[in-house]
Amino acid sequence: MKIAPIKVDLVDHMGTDLTVVNAARVSFDKASDWKLDFSKDHKFGDNVLSDADTKLIHYLAKHNHWSPFAHTSIQLRIKAPIFVARQLVKHVVGGVWNEVSRRYVDSEPEFYFPEVWRGRPTDGAKQGSSGEVTHVHGVLVSHGAQYAASTALGTYNQLIDGGVAPEQARMILPQNMMTEWYWTGSLMFFARVCKERLASGAQAETRDVASLIAREVELLFPVSWNALMGGVG
Repeated sequence: MKIAPIKVDLVDHMGTDLTVVNAARVSFDKASDWKLDFSKDHKFGDNVLSDADTKLIHYLAKHNHWSPFAHTSIQLRIKAPIFVARQLVKHVVGGVWNEVSRRYVDSEPEFYFPEVWRGRPTDGAKQGSSGEVTHVHGVLVSHGAQYAASTALGTYNQLIDGGVAPEQARMILPQNMMTEWYWTGSLMFFARVCKERLASGAQAETRDVASLIAREVELLFPVSWNALMGGVG
């Protein structure tokens, strides 16, 4: 049985922090350009925003002037378990999602298993988790979970080998099976996703995905990301 980690890879992107600035300044028929910063150890200088442009980005974010941040695009390829993907796909406004389909694919599935199995919340909440559970009825939780996934995988392979259509055989695979998808959206879109999914009450596994997304986007739009996230994550 193949076990795989959660993964986020940058595929492509359009725009920079300067794109955000000029999308705002066009209202006044103005435009900014990069300035060269020779204070760093760089032979030709680094392109950076002016102080005025940095302040403008923070003003836009603070006052929820979101449209300039939407003139950008980020395309990611993400691998995560199905139970996580089904939470994230709920973010539909402004994002585009195309996912691997096991109607067309019958390659060996991969599975996700957490390092720690968390207990039910102790404060009466209906969602979330608390503490750690290692054994259930004397059996290691990790062993029981892997046995269940292995049994489902064995049945799936038997169905496929016996000629059952993948679109039906897939129904017995568990929610910890890994899936992959392309996710494309603007800087504003992914900021909204990450703000919600990096919150303390979000499920840990969705926070893992959001943290990896944030790492990729921050590298592309450092000033804008800092302004939009406001210290979240």
